[in-house]
Amino acid sequence: MPPVRLDHLETFALVVRAGGFRAAARERGVASSVVSQTVATLEQAVGLRLLNRTTRSVAPTEAGTRLLARLDPALADIRLALAEIDQLRDRPSGTLRINAPAPAVDHVLCPLAFAFMAEYPDVNVEFVSDAAIVDIVAQGYDAGVRFGEHLAQDMIAVPLGQPLRYAIVATPEYLAGNGRPRAPADLVGHSCIRRRYPGGTIAEWHFEKGGKVVEIEPQGRLTLNSAHQELQAALAGQGIAHVFEDYARAAIDEGRLVEVLADWSPRLPSWYLYYPNRRHSSAAMQAFLGFVRRSNRPTAARTDP
Repeated sequence: MPPVRLDHLETFALVVRAGGFRAAARERGVASSVVSQTVATLEQAVGLRLLNRTTRSVAPTEAGTRLLARLDPALADIRLALAEIDQLRDRPSGTLRINAPAPAVDHVLCPLAFAFMAEYPDVNVEFVSDAAIVDIVAQGYDAGVRFGEHLAQDMIAVPLGQPLRYAIVATPEYLAGNGRPRAPADLVGHSCIRRRYPGGTIAEWHFEKGGKVVEIEPQGRLTLNSAHQELQAALAGQGIAHVFEDYARAAIDEGRLVEVLADWSPRLPSWYLYYPNRRHSSAAMQAFLGFVRRSNRPTAARTDP
């Protein structure tokens, strides 16, 4: 059997993780034909087909699945070895990959990253916006960002930023023509701009006042899947939106949007940056954790939120 190259094995694992040749090629910054040829060369070297290819997707064969089961831990060990020797550098380097929902990227991570990259010029940063719950270890991320209650038990978590709050907003013109809700029950009959999560469910709107908790499933003709889209729809007069206050603050201050039901809007926990406690972090990740902790003082890290 011809020698099997480590970079070919890594490319194969990336294709499976990314879900196809094009996605893997984008992540590598090469042409998809290069990735396809690399996997074909690997299959020729091992003498077995490792991927079933269709026009829409790729999936590992039985041989590919067995190889991947052994390959993922091995590649993780190699990355760990490289991370350990990276600690010997005078300055942290490498790439930091973090998976996070778009609001966390927009309002917390990006401002942090800009200052962090100025302090650590040898570290590259990549954020992947994703509202779905993902296995950050299996998908090759250094860390993820979620609310505390959505974290696995074996993760270490560091709070990011201040507590959050949703704002219920609409244009003055919409409220003038359709009435201003004074309580959550008044939303019935309004055009609510709905959010669909990656798993397919519609986001519920949560309210709280004087110890009373109300949850409603908004009704409306327009359903979107990002806060940016919801804000744009609200600004266009399409109805009432339910977005993080950070998204709507400028438009509220400028009078383009009006917040309603503010006395029913509860404070939410902050975002949490989480990472596995079973794995030694890279020098870049250690530097970022230290930077986050300095930014959060006097807040400290905690486990099992």
